[in-house]
Amino acid sequence: MANNQISTATNLTGPDLSNTNQDARKYFNNFYASGFNVSAGANDAMIGFFEQYTQNKSAAQNLAAAVLYTALAQNLDPLTVLSDFEQLPKGQLNNYLAAFLNSNRVPTSFIGTKSSTKTSPYVSRTILL
Repeated sequence: MANNQISTATNLTGPDLSNTNQDARKYFNNFYASGFNVSAGANDAMIGFFEQYTQNKSAAQNLAAAVLYTALAQNLDPLTVLSDFEQLPKGQLNNYLAAFLNSNRVPTSFIGTKSSTKTSPYVSRTILL
């Protein structure tokens, strides 16, 4: 998986400011890059799982990348996370995926799921649009 990340100041990680002997140009340019490297097999397994789940190749690649980055930012094995996702009952992955991806996000950009409530036909019939 290629590292196209320009900065580590993202929702997943932040720059390490504890080192006082930093190059000022790198500090003020915020040009850090952390090594998010996984094996090709782990990447393909993650993409394959999400392709079955979403039925969309582009969405599967984006979800796989988000899960891989979050797992690596938390020092978790991506294949362990994948096996945990595979053991979830049908219809529960959305909630667990949102909770997993929100674990390292800043509070201003949480991910949520939409739940629609069924309205009684008698109530919807009386509402004027």
